[in-house]
Amino acid sequence: MASQREIQRTYDFMDRVIRLSLGESPDITCALYDGDDSLTLEQAQRAKHAYVLEALRLRPGMRLLDIGSGWGPMLRAARDAGVNAVGITLSPRQAAACRRQGLEADVRDWKGLSPGDLGAVDAVASIGAFEHFCSPEELMSGEQDAIYRRFFGLCRRLLPAGGRLYLQTMVWGRNAVPYEALTLNAPKDSDEYLLALLEKLYPGSWLPEGADQIVRDAEGFRLVSANSGRRDYIATMKEWGRRNMRRRALRNPALLLRLSARYAVSRNFRYQVECLARACNRTCFEREIMDHQRMVFEAL
Repeated sequence: MASQREIQRTYDFMDRVIRLSLGESPDITCALYDGDDSLTLEQAQRAKHAYVLEALRLRPGMRLLDIGSGWGPMLRAARDAGVNAVGITLSPRQAAACRRQGLEADVRDWKGLSPGDLGAVDAVASIGAFEHFCSPEELMSGEQDAIYRRFFGLCRRLLPAGGRLYLQTMVWGRNAVPYEALTLNAPKDSDEYLLALLEKLYPGSWLPEGADQIVRDAEGFRLVSANSGRRDYIATMKEWGRRNMRRRALRNPALLLRLSARYAVSRNFRYQVECLARACNRTCFEREIMDHQRMVFEAL
């Protein structure tokens, strides 16, 4: 799994740029357009939050655990609906951003979490975090399924019978490339090169094979529903591109100086910037190298 250091390296350097562009509670996961191109990004993100709350059958006074809560958009939506929510993240800056909004968030690794640590919960959500749970090294050593079973085992211990888990994650698509083929020496428009750049942006992370693997490893749960959000993610990323996060960063002299200094000394950071500038994630969805799943499970 991506370590806390790797998560900090990935998300902490994005922190100010993303908050400048998308507000203090930015949502950098797939929105829900559901075929309605007239929706703004904000409306589509609110539609997603409403979808999650309804899928989890959450009502005022109930308690939600958000595993991988980021900057707190789901926590905020839950609070606005009268739901008590707590989040965990590996990024100290994300947790601090949540707390500034009056949200409950802790810097914790789910792998070290016990059912009694955060109190009883009625539902669990994990949006955009599952894709970081298995590293390439763990993949190559055959540990991927065991890691996912461990996650579902924790969720099953946290939830009462009939309690629900909402899982939203990227997965590999029909044109996936094997890990061994990834290289920065490949042609720059090749799938292999784009994925090698993504590995620099998200170190320590490897996606699930697909929905079938996730269902297979979801011991103690039954699948309630699943659908692909690939087209929605493309629409979401296009809207992020229109917001032009880089331009907003250039308007902040202190931030620009900090990023420029890092760009000058870090090859990895230059690869990360290239990955964002080339919209590698979006291209991988467009080429169907990646897919996306919204999945609802119920504890048996």
